[in-house]
Amino acid sequence: MAEGSNGPLQDRVAIVTGASRGIGRAIALHLASLGAKLVINYTSNSAQADTVSSQINADSLVPRAITVRADISDPDQVKSLFDATESAFDSPVDILINSAGVVDSKYPTVSNTTIEDFDNTFNVNTRGAFLCCKEAANRIKRGRGRRIICVTSSSVASLKTGYGAYAASKAAVETMVKILAKELKGSGITANCVAPGPVATDMFFSGKTEEMVKKAVEVCPLGRLGETEDVAPVVGFLASDAGEWVNGQIIRVNGGYV
Repeated sequence: MAEGSNGPLQDRVAIVTGASRGIGRAIALHLASLGAKLVINYTSNSAQADTVSSQINADSLVPRAITVRADISDPDQVKSLFDATESAFDSPVDILINSAGVVDSKYPTVSNTTIEDFDNTFNVNTRGAFLCCKEAANRIKRGRGRRIICVTSSSVASLKTGYGAYAASKAAVETMVKILAKELKGSGITANCVAPGPVATDMFFSGKTEEMVKKAVEVCPLGRLGETEDVAPVVGFLASDAGEWVNGQIIRVNGGYV
């Protein structure tokens, strides 16, 4: 967003986890276009994260985006993520978007899922979401326009084989966020989940055959995979004042996939 212009999220401070690529990247860029100041969180790929922040800062005299490395499954690193955000923008956090996630690209049945892969899936997808939500609930400043949004998955509803641990890890988050919304009563903070269906990202394509991709397209009434740009505006709406009356909900953004 150009300097001096006003958007629906003007100068609100947003953390987006898993923002170096895929859906998280698209969300970060979209929130920036609405006027937000962004923290681009990443775990391993600093070059991709730097590219996102550079794109946001390209037209600004004052930096509106920074990158912060943090493993969201580590409580100390999650605390440091919020500390770095407050320090960089001299402001409490207004919006948390938890988009970081992993999937087992072997797509094993439950009976063939290893303990290590199960633990890794839940460490990032469930424990990570819990730690981010917990920190946000304690750190986001009270008042209207404050948001907690977790990116989950339509696999919770589609119940496709090969996604046992993944879908379970996301289902846990959806339940937690519904309860969190009630616990935040009186704070002005809303809590929701956005649950995409199949979206054309590196994570979706990882480990999939051409036939698996084709089947995902065939199931969708709109006859295509989702794009990250299909998901980001829904998150933007929920983050804005216009989305205030949506609270404690799971928004399945999937083209009718389920």
